[in-house]
Amino acid sequence: MTEMTDTTDMTENFRPVVRSLLETDLYKFSMWQALLHWHPGAQAEYEFKCRNRPAYPLTELKDEIERQLDHLCTMTFREEELEYLRSLRYIKSDFVDFLTVFRFQRKFISVETNGDELLIHARGPQVHVMGFEIFVLYIVNELYFRRFDQEAALAEGRRRLDAKIAALKAFGREPMQRNPFEFSDFGVRRRFSGEWHDEVVGRLAAEVPEFFKGTSNVYLAMRYKIHPIGTMAHEYMQSFQAFGVRLRDFQKAALEDWVQEFRGDLGTALTDVVGMDAFLRDFDLYFAKLFDGLRHDSGDPVEWGEKAIAHYAKLRIDANTKRLVFSDGLDLDKAIHLYRHFADRIMTGFGIGTWLTNDLGVKPLNIVMKLVRCNGQSVAKLSDSPGKTMSKDETFLAYLRQVFEHPAA
Repeated sequence: MTEMTDTTDMTENFRPVVRSLLETDLYKFSMWQALLHWHPGAQAEYEFKCRNRPAYPLTELKDEIERQLDHLCTMTFREEELEYLRSLRYIKSDFVDFLTVFRFQRKFISVETNGDELLIHARGPQVHVMGFEIFVLYIVNELYFRRFDQEAALAEGRRRLDAKIAALKAFGREPMQRNPFEFSDFGVRRRFSGEWHDEVVGRLAAEVPEFFKGTSNVYLAMRYKIHPIGTMAHEYMQSFQAFGVRLRDFQKAALEDWVQEFRGDLGTALTDVVGMDAFLRDFDLYFAKLFDGLRHDSGDPVEWGEKAIAHYAKLRIDANTKRLVFSDGLDLDKAIHLYRHFADRIMTGFGIGTWLTNDLGVKPLNIVMKLVRCNGQSVAKLSDSPGKTMSKDETFLAYLRQVFEHPAA
């Protein structure tokens, strides 16, 4: 275990955590564009939550977080970053034009404390506050981990990264199955630091390019000339619970708007907003043909994958033309296990986060910042994993469970 060090002078010299407004998950841009085009007037509220016990109260970071947010709200997109976004065929020119004048507004985000609990809320027009999430998460992470012994942590991280690359190369000497093994970095939100994230992605891209296929971090994708990876997150689907459609139809409405916005690009649908069974009831032949595949983010991954393959078979769709993307708490062993189970029957992909970017001998934080209200009403996901549901509105949760026949956690 890496020990904390005395950093009483940490705030004497300000060191920005955020290096670029491009340094966020790709799906933030894709959802941002879709919501700007289809629901530009939506109002939203996001809440920060730490799901595990940190080594010291996160409330101690309040003043530093405030300074980092002040800095974030002075930043704009650089011209080369805008040009990079324009080069992505699914990013539309009018959205990039919007980004040329975009700046985060400090009045839409607040940092408070309640005892040892850190409270961060973003409230305002959704297209102005949705982008805060990833920046808040890695600001909190980096400030938290700056208090630990950096030299010892990085030495342990490099030792572990060496072992991971060696394990990947050893795996590469085995016979591959029908479909190849491919994984991507999904680790921006819970990383140890930006510099460590750089090092991990750079080494993976250079040393195991046959397996490492991209990153969700758009800034690093541009820097290392690798594929930016991502489609949609829960907040996109949840928003449609408040967009005026019948609640029973919110998933179909969200998927339909996505199809109309991207017309064949970014075709991986997220399945666990109200559970896999309820998702598949809405994922009919029309959507199953239009989307390239599905993403797993909660519940038993083998059971989930078997349900997906059975659903494609029921619709008489060749599963080998589709892809299952796994992204829930993966490490290499879990990913290879899932690959071996499924890869002869369907294409697979693996988004690996914390195990890549925050495996340095210090216990990672389990922090999230989730959409909790939209257009003045509660929204929620009903996770297939205990503990991932995030809503204080028990009445709405009960109604959601009833409508989608989802068992109580």
